Amino acid sequence: QVQLVESGGGLVQSGGSLRLSCAASGRTFSRYTMGWFRQAPGKEREFVAGSKWRAGGTYYADFVKGRFTISRDDAKNTVYLQMNSLKPEDTAVYYCAAAQSVTVVEREYDYWGQGTQVTVSS
Repeated sequence: QVQLVESGGGLVQSGGSLRLSCAASGRTFSRYTMGWFRQAPGKEREFVAGSKWRAGGTYYADFVKGRFTISRDDAKNTVYLQMNSLKPEDTAVYYCAAAQSVTVVEREYDYWGQGTQVTVSS
């Protein structure tokens, strides 16, 4: 199994940047598609970004395109989410997750971290 631990959340001013990290266990990390989700107060959890294993392909939700960048370092078993031009509406708990196929569907992700809080002030 894969264990995931997020870090890097915090309080940022609108327009600022933050880099989230997700450390994953296991020698099979590179076989998984890694995704980032977020859940804002009073809202359902939503897909943010994903990164396919091996090929390195990435995909993003429309509301973060051009602002967020997902990347991964398989040698370090770590996936990152670089968040630039942050807006107050980006405030949420951010979760990393692992899936066995390329997907943006929450239920298809098998492993989840505990989340890290990102707060963007106006």
